[in-house]
Amino acid sequence: MKYLYTFVFIVCWVGCQQKNTSSNEATQETAKSQQTIKLEPNRYNVAFLIMNGTYNTELTAPFDIFQHTIFRKNIKAMNVFTVANTHEPITTFEGIKILPDVNYLKDSLPKIDILVVPSAEHHLDTDLDDEALIHFVKKVDKEAQLITSHCDGAFVLAKAGVLQGHACTTFPADIDKMRTMFPDLDIRKEVLFVHDGKYITSAGGAKSFEAALYLCELLYGKEIAKELAKGLVIDWDLEAIPHSVIE
Repeated sequence: MKYLYTFVFIVCWVGCQQKNTSSNEATQETAKSQQTIKLEPNRYNVAFLIMNGTYNTELTAPFDIFQHTIFRKNIKAMNVFTVANTHEPITTFEGIKILPDVNYLKDSLPKIDILVVPSAEHHLDTDLDDEALIHFVKKVDKEAQLITSHCDGAFVLAKAGVLQGHACTTFPADIDKMRTMFPDLDIRKEVLFVHDGKYITSAGGAKSFEAALYLCELLYGKEIAKELAKGLVIDWDLEAIPHSVIE
């Protein structure tokens, strides 16, 4: 009988431990789903849409420019943060691992004033079939003040339908493919970026810096844009850059 009691005790103890473990895991998952980030008030909230295969330059170039606004005086600076469909680290095309700030599938989203869509490895194929991704872009588009893409990020905007009726551009080698996939769009060649309405689309690569600086000149004026460029050792002269602004 003593052994029977001991056996029953062990079974009950193991069951409780498993229940506690499951409860802790559920609590941790709930905490993850409610994860929030601290955003400074009276700033533009700038969200960078990232995923596995995001290209470094199209992410880091505008991120650098926009983050440096916090060092300029007497302007409405930017809160920059990343959004993804996961809380787990994403891996860029070049292999850098980045922990997203916000999971747009589970978290309560802050108001997004500016959405940045860097290019990613599968923006010409499987990413365009991601209904949650496309829905997120459509949702943000309803309230965002500006939406900007770099390189093939324009394909995501096109798939979401937000570029309809607006001129745009993308990575030079992919312009013909974009014209084939989205024949109703006005897709410009021979320019590094296009601004039409609230959409700024760029050729990407190192020219992502130029499109980001243009956005800053749009918001803050030429002198602030020059200061931001100088801080990153970039010669900034909007007139010297092939671009198209649709009035």
